[in-house]
Formats: sequence, C-alpha cells, structure tokens
Amino acid sequence: MGISYVEFEDDAGILRRYRKHVNGRGLVATTAKVDATAFVDPTAYVDPGAEVQRGATLSHGAWVEQDAIVAENATVGVNARVGRGAVIGRFAVVGPYAAVGAGARVQNGARVPREATVAEGSEHRASGDDLRRLGLAA
Repeated sequence: MGISYVEFEDDAGILRRYRKHVNGRGLVATTAKVDATAFVDPTAYVDPGAEVQRGATLSHGAWVEQDAIVAENATVGVNARVGRGAVIGRFAVVGPYAAVGAGARVQNGARVPREATVAEGSEHRASGDDLRRLGLAA
C-alpha cells in the first residue's frame, strides 16, 4: 500500500501535509517524528515538529501540537490536547478531554485527570499513587 497524504490549510494560510501513520492510520505531519510502534488512532493528529516515541498511544481525537513530545509508553486520552512544545513523560497518562498547555511538562508516570488542564509552562508532578502504579515507590 502506498503512502497517502492529506493537506490542510492552517489559520495563517499555510498548507500543511499529513500522512497516515502505519499503526492506527492517524494523521502525522510530514515533519513530525512518530515511532512505528506508537499507536495513532485514525482520528488523532500529530502536528509539524512533534515527536511521539516508542509504544506511545494517541487515542480517539487526540491532538499533539507543534514541537511537543510524547515520550515512550505514554498515553494521550480521548479528545485530549498536548500544547505546543509541551512534554509528556514516559509512562504518563493524559486523561480524556484533558489539556496540557504550551510548554508544560507532565512528569514520568504522572496522570493528568479527566477534563483537567495543566497550565501553560507549568509542571504536573507524579503522585505517590502514580509512582506505586509503576513500581517506583513503596
């Protein structure tokens, strides 16, 4: 099967090209880096310059904005948004309908609750329960 592309014109009138990811068929900008083992739901988007690492999951309607990073084995939930330049740590979970602001950081193993917002430029830390879930705390 050949590579298929979809083109969109953004708010500034710039034409952006996306390809369908091999694992899930979600739309990935041609300048984004998404590991082949990551799952990108058919309704998810990865914008230019973003990176989605090994084993990460982008659920239905998830959106990873420009220059953001979703680290290995992290999950971005249903209709959740990762803002421009934000970083989602390894094994972190961004809950359904949650938003991570531009430049914000979600620590390794942390969980952002459903419909929560992580403010622009801030850091969302892992709780003791988050660390216990990963076997990193007593």
